[in-house]
Amino acid sequence: VSSLCFYLSLVGETPLTFLMSTFSFSSTQELSQEIKSFISGVDTVQGRKLSVREHARCAVRLLRSVPACRGAVLEHLRGVYDEHVSAFLHNLETESNASTGVSSNLEDIIQEIHAVLSEFIRLNPRAWAPLVSTWAVDLLGQLSSKHAGRRVAPHSSSLNELLQLWMSCAATRSLMEAYSQCLAAMLAWCPDACVDALLDTSVQHSPHFDWVVAHIGSAFPGTIISRVMACGLKDFCSHGAKDQGLLVMGVDKGSRVPKIGSVVGILGHLAAHHSDSIRKELLRMFQESLNPSSPLSPTSSSTSWESSPQLRRAAVPFLLQLAAMSPNLFGPVSAELVELLRPPVLLQLQAVLQGLPREELDNMLGLVVHLISQSPSGGARVLRFLADTATPASVIISGPTPSPHEGVREGCDRLLQMLLLHLHKLVFNRTDGVEVNPHHSASSQPQRVIPFLEELQSHIGQLCAETLRLERKRHLWLHQLLCLLSVYGGPSTATEALCQLLTQARNPEELALAWQLHTTLSSCMAGLIPAAIARSVAQIHTHTLGPRQLRQLLLNLAAAIQSQDEERRGATGAQSSMVVQVGSAVSGHLHDFCPLLLHGDPAVSHAAVRLLSCSPLPRTCSPAQLLQLSRAAVTHFFQAGRDGGQAGEAVNCSVLLLSRFAAYSPLTLKSVLQQLVEGALHKGNTDLFGGQIADMSGAPVPSPSVSPDVGASLLDVNCRFGTTVNFSSSVWSVFHAGVIGKGLKLCIKIIRPFIVKCCSSSGLNGSRSPSDPDEPPPINAEAAKVVAVTIVENVCPDVANSELSWPPEEHARTTVERDIHIRRCFEAHPVLFPLLQVVAAGRPALCYCSAVLRGLLATLLAHWEASREASSTDSPWHLQASCLLVSCMGEGQLLPPVLANVHEAFPHLTPFEVRLLLLAVWEYVRGNGPMPQKFVFSSEKGMFCRDFSRDGDVARYVAPIHSVLHKNIDRLGHLCWRFQL
Repeated sequence: VSSLCFYLSLVGETPLTFLMSTFSFSSTQELSQEIKSFISGVDTVQGRKLSVREHARCAVRLLRSVPACRGAVLEHLRGVYDEHVSAFLHNLETESNASTGVSSNLEDIIQEIHAVLSEFIRLNPRAWAPLVSTWAVDLLGQLSSKHAGRRVAPHSSSLNELLQLWMSCAATRSLMEAYSQCLAAMLAWCPDACVDALLDTSVQHSPHFDWVVAHIGSAFPGTIISRVMACGLKDFCSHGAKDQGLLVMGVDKGSRVPKIGSVVGILGHLAAHHSDSIRKELLRMFQESLNPSSPLSPTSSSTSWESSPQLRRAAVPFLLQLAAMSPNLFGPVSAELVELLRPPVLLQLQAVLQGLPREELDNMLGLVVHLISQSPSGGARVLRFLADTATPASVIISGPTPSPHEGVREGCDRLLQMLLLHLHKLVFNRTDGVEVNPHHSASSQPQRVIPFLEELQSHIGQLCAETLRLERKRHLWLHQLLCLLSVYGGPSTATEALCQLLTQARNPEELALAWQLHTTLSSCMAGLIPAAIARSVAQIHTHTLGPRQLRQLLLNLAAAIQSQDEERRGATGAQSSMVVQVGSAVSGHLHDFCPLLLHGDPAVSHAAVRLLSCSPLPRTCSPAQLLQLSRAAVTHFFQAGRDGGQAGEAVNCSVLLLSRFAAYSPLTLKSVLQQLVEGALHKGNTDLFGGQIADMSGAPVPSPSVSPDVGASLLDVNCRFGTTVNFSSSVWSVFHAGVIGKGLKLCIKIIRPFIVKCCSSSGLNGSRSPSDPDEPPPINAEAAKVVAVTIVENVCPDVANSELSWPPEEHARTTVERDIHIRRCFEAHPVLFPLLQVVAAGRPALCYCSAVLRGLLATLLAHWEASREASSTDSPWHLQASCLLVSCMGEGQLLPPVLANVHEAFPHLTPFEVRLLLLAVWEYVRGNGPMPQKFVFSSEKGMFCRDFSRDGDVARYVAPIHSVLHKNIDRLGHLCWRFQL
């Protein structure tokens, strides 16, 4: 029978019904089996051995004549295709163009087979497409695996090279085209069978079969992606049902579910060119699994999630399993998925997962934690979502009935805590037991990468900002995560986190989070605070911080240092050590913070002076740096005084800073005093101390806001007193011109105690502190001398330091111009008299102001001489200047006590009598020159004193005083005891 069938197939077509009726076969299967055996066993015909080509042609004709034998024919044709593939690869390996004859002959047969199968599929797809698709894809898998080890076959990872190789082979190309035709025919009515065959073969022959999947997926992306996922979900659900569970923690589930690995592979190959389609399909499956009325897939509307609750419950675990096996698939999906998780969707998700057992829910949460920690992107968005959802909305309970969202919040809370615990294990176990130490050598074993924390390292600033919001629970989670991120990233990340907290904290509660972070990290990292200060300094130099951020950083550092005393008294040793580290670190960068005193934003400069005023000074500092620091501090002092009431604290901090600079060394004391005096006398700062703006000649020019016009006429006054002037030059008649201003401003009340404090420091040859704490500290003589010399240099630069002796009164006629300039300086700068009082207290420093005192006294004598007809109270400035001058000279012991007290009588005397007393002062100083050699240091008093008994008889200078007292005994009787010798 077999022989007859074979020969009939060679000579012509024989109907199947004829064969069955003639030989009484009961079924087509029996006939097919007989034909299969015959085809395999016949090797010779009429004594001639049949070739492979003749065998194949016989099978093709038999297939055309007896379609019922298609199973046997297709099984035989496997060898034909294998023979062609072997010959094709052999030719490539030998690089020979001369064919053995097998490949060229079989290529015709391959084309004939393809034509027959294509025609059958086209005419009757329902009968032929499922059979041919399964046969073609299985044969492709066998051929790919069998010849994967050939020399010319690329590695399985080289997908493009594999595709080019196999598509250049006629046999594999024919099989691929036949499968594509079957798939296209089955899409309308039965795509699952075709896709199932693809998945089964992929599981069996992967990875050598991946090139087939890639080609089919590229040709039918929408269909393959949706059907592959649908088939994978069904298979996942069926295996889960057999195991009495929908989810098994970890990737082990992939080995128990045959098709899920193939699904991951297929989607992974298609992701390169069809990532958008994959993203849409993943999101569609997730959304439809939450909506029972949605169909399972676009092509099977009859099957719905509602009719298959197991599929609906397994969808989310299935998607999680896919993500665990291929994180790259869910990279672009995570961002959009988080956006979908709004409250309504979260409630739907909660309803779907409520039916799962507790153990499976825990496993699923663990898998989610694993996915988040291994996600290379979107981690910051996921973290924000979890923190926002898990944070309680309010501490007030709205009612006895719990909110439906409470379950969602608790779930996110638990998930976030599990994530932190998991990250903690990963961070501290990532070197397989090696202790986390930032100072490991380069030879230490490499540490495991945690993608979630890797991404968060670029969001440290945002993470710190969210932590400092101090919301319920939220800031605790984020602070813990910040600690883990700092340990993971090492010293650089920890330094950045600490620096960000110091920059962004706005109150003590927020600043405490920075110290908590340091306390946590100090056990495994050293030197974080110096590194954070150094990083802040670098940001200052690069202008990375804005004015507001810079101001906040300076204030936070100052607050940390100012709490040092409190920390030492009541805090733990770690906190006290931390505060000391901050002060030491800031002290090391004092020259970097100092330029901020001159910052254009007053808020920044005020914050800088507050920080520097409480920071410890460095133990060693170069003279250039010291001068730079003192110059900037003095400049800020005057600028703070100009800023008004809001700068009151800044002025106090400037005073404190300059006082500490003055006490640092003799060099800084001299520099501070010189610059203070020069700054106080500078024309730009005149108005700060109640002075007036001077014109080009040095004469004071009252501003419009000074005292209103009192009707005084300079011409009338000059005409009235011009006849009484004794000097030939009439310029003396203008010494009384002008109107006294409104008075001294607030700053003049600050600078004198300030300079007193600086001069009382031990920066120069050490002054002894007073025994009585209520007594003012003694003024250092050398410091007072610095002030005196600076006054003389600024008030009268042309005066030599050697001009200490006083000439006769008539000598003043030769120095009129200089004396006028000195008088104008005192009028324009009321601060000069407080400065002279400071100098007077530092005996014998006032001797070095001899030229200035002489010029001022000469102008006062001329004024009182020209004002005989008026009262002394009609010249308030001159009266005040006369009193202050004599008082300063008495304090500086340039005058004996009996002469030093004459200023007490000036307000009660006439101008002529005032002149008489001042003239007595002039004569005494001229006769007893103000020489520093006349002062002797008294160890009992701790200061220099002058013995007036060595200067001779003082009685002749007191006679005019007694005469004035007797004349005015009715008004000055109570002062007589002050002028007894």
